[in-house]
Amino acid sequence: MKTVLITGAAGDVGSYLRRELAGKYKLRLSDRRPLKKGKSESFMRADISRMADALRITKGVDAIVHLGGYSVEGPWAAIHKANIVGCYNIFEAARKNKVKRILFATSNHAVGFYRRDQVIDHRVSIKPDGRYGVSKVFGEALGSLYADKYGMEVFLMRIGNVNPQPIDKRRLSIWLSPRDLAQLVSIGIDHPGIRFEIVYGVSGNTRSWYDNSNATRLGYRPQDNAESFSKEVLAREKPGDPRVEMYQGGLFVAIEEVANPAAERQGAKK
Repeated sequence: MKTVLITGAAGDVGSYLRRELAGKYKLRLSDRRPLKKGKSESFMRADISRMADALRITKGVDAIVHLGGYSVEGPWAAIHKANIVGCYNIFEAARKNKVKRILFATSNHAVGFYRRDQVIDHRVSIKPDGRYGVSKVFGEALGSLYADKYGMEVFLMRIGNVNPQPIDKRRLSIWLSPRDLAQLVSIGIDHPGIRFEIVYGVSGNTRSWYDNSNATRLGYRPQDNAESFSKEVLAREKPGDPRVEMYQGGLFVAIEEVANPAAERQGAKK
């Protein structure tokens, strides 16, 4: 059984993923906050902005699922510490500890300034919709560097919104169910021959803005479709800011900060 480190394991995404992967891998959980561990799980408290902590938690694992970080638009100082310094520390610690495979949770906000009437694939140019999106672009670039320069196996997931069901019209296009998330992560952990791949972390949504053929090529077969929830979601939808409604990044294209007390853990709803 492979030992897999999940950073940001106390967040929403990490919590969903833990439940879905229970028993499939030996999970090493890490976060700044303590959490209750289950069977086949261990916990190591850490602040990934400290290199010593990053080195400690990455030692002896087969793969890393890097979810940890500041998860919404916010002040640069906080984003820089968690998503720039912290991300670098995880990649560099993995290199020093000879961990070959990293799965990085990048975001739809790395390409959030594409219009909603466009369908984009993994080869498009970056169009971040804020400082948070820029930090995810940094992580993608770092992954490319470590793949090419150090031979690391890097799997980048541009995650939409992970939730048991979509909560508004925008998320009918970017929703990712927990079980589809787990399937995608399992591909990232186990698929042979991965060098550097970018996929979209979305379910098989009828209204998707993404051509996810690269994930399909690697074996991804999503089981869920947000359209199942569309009637109830659209019934409660209200008209919004036209500029916000124009772009895939939604609210992030127009705001400077999201008020969210859980912002410093990956998995806040985006």
